Amino acid sequence: MEFHGLRQDYNGRELVEANCPAEPIVLFRTWFEEAIATKASDMNAMVLSTASLDGWPSGRVVLLKELDHGFVWYSNYDSNKGKDIMANPRASLTFWWEAFSRQVRLRGFVEKVAPEHSDAYFYSRPLGSRAGAIASAQSKQIESREVLENRYSELLSKQESELKRPENWGGYRLIPDYFEFWQGRESRMHDRIFYKREVDNSWEIGRLSP
Repeated sequence: MEFHGLRQDYNGRELVEANCPAEPIVLFRTWFEEAIATKASDMNAMVLSTASLDGWPSGRVVLLKELDHGFVWYSNYDSNKGKDIMANPRASLTFWWEAFSRQVRLRGFVEKVAPEHSDAYFYSRPLGSRAGAIASAQSKQIESREVLENRYSELLSKQESELKRPENWGGYRLIPDYFEFWQGRESRMHDRIFYKREVDNSWEIGRLSP
């Protein structure tokens, strides 16, 4: 396959320091709301990147489910990502919104949300999603698809009250200490603005070369 000709000239809006709020979460919310307004699918999709204790990196797409003082998603704590986070709680998130030629990268430390917080989200999910979370021993090898489907069907045959949140399933929150906002521009003259958390919890704002 020939890849040299696969290129696109971006023509996004400008991103200048004078228009950047003091808090990066304010800019993120603005960009996120504009992405959601397009009504395109999965605008809350983000690449979660982790690394194991011995340094092997892994990335996968997860869905942002809440935004408070951090970025919250839900998963099986015994999954590969859960094991990475247990060994090395540093992680990064990457968002890409093609409609605006925008990317946001952020990094920070990851913590589990409170159990009652995970309960509230788990029991708000459709019944099938709850059964799926219980049926899947995420990241574990299984003999066949049939094994998984049989377990899922068995769970759906139970009373709804019996489908309890597993103790090894719940939420994670990444509390960021660094953001980078990337705005695609013509001729690869992109805008890259970073926010770095200072010791007093204020934010240094600066520009990076594209």
